[in-house]
Amino acid sequence: MDESTQYNTPGYITFKMKFKRLTGIDLNSYKDQIHRRTHELMNRWKCKNHDEYFDIINSDEKKLREFLDHLTINVSEFFRNDSQWWKLRDKIIPELIKKRGTKRLKLWSAGCATGEEPYSLAILSAVCGLDTMNPVLAADIDQGAINTAQKGNYRKAQLLNVPKEYLAKYFTTKDGGATYDVNPEIKRRVSFKRFNMIEDPFGANFDIILCRNVVIYFTGATKDKLYKKFFDALASGGYFLVGSTEQIYGYQQIGFESAGPFLYTKK
Repeated sequence: MDESTQYNTPGYITFKMKFKRLTGIDLNSYKDQIHRRTHELMNRWKCKNHDEYFDIINSDEKKLREFLDHLTINVSEFFRNDSQWWKLRDKIIPELIKKRGTKRLKLWSAGCATGEEPYSLAILSAVCGLDTMNPVLAADIDQGAINTAQKGNYRKAQLLNVPKEYLAKYFTTKDGGATYDVNPEIKRRVSFKRFNMIEDPFGANFDIILCRNVVIYFTGATKDKLYKKFFDALASGGYFLVGSTEQIYGYQQIGFESAGPFLYTKK
C-alpha cells in the first residue's frame, strides 16, 4: 500500500475524526510528513489497526504526550537563529516604539510550543523597556506544551544562544546548574493561551507576530489561509517573522512587503 492510499483508508479517516474531537487538531490540514510520522509511531507501538491506536492515545495521557511530541516537533531553544532576534532588539522594537509613541506594544508568539520563543520575546521586551501592561501573547494548540512552558524550567542545551548577561539577569540555576528557571519578572511578561490557529479567530492590531517553524507542516491551502489571517491581525506598520527555512510565496498578493530575510511588514 503506497502512502497516499494508506492516508485515505476508512480506518485512518475515522482515526483523524476522533483525534480532532479529542485534541482539536485537524490532521487533514497537514502535509504527508505528519501522516508519515503518525504511522511510524503506530508501527512502533505495534498497533493492529487505527482503532487500537486511538484507544491507546485516548486512554493514556503519557502516550498522547508522546504522540503529540512525535508529530509537532516541540523542540526549540531560546533565541533560535539569533541574528533575527538581535534585529528585533536593535532595530524593529526601537523603531516601533518611536513610530507608535509608546512603549506599550502588542506582541504574539503563535505556535509557542514549550515556551522558548515567547520567553525570548519577553526578555527582549524587558531589555527594550516595553510596558509590562501588555504581556507577550503565547498561543499553542497543545495544552501539554503550554503546561511545560508555564513551569519555565529548561535544560542548559536549550539556552546556548542566550547572552551571558541575560542568563545571569533573567534565569536562576537549578539542579546544580543542569537546568534553569525563567525568573518571575519574565514570566509575568508572558500570557499563555490554548489556541487553534486554523479554526479560532485571530486578534487584531499586533505590532509583532512570530510564527516560526509551524506553518511549514501545513498544506498549501492551509498556509495561504493562515498567512492572510496573520496579515489581517497585524497593525499597520507591524512585522511578521517566520522561520529560517520558510518564505511566503506570493506575499505581495496578500499585502505584505519584505523587510529582510524571513521578515515581512504590513505597510
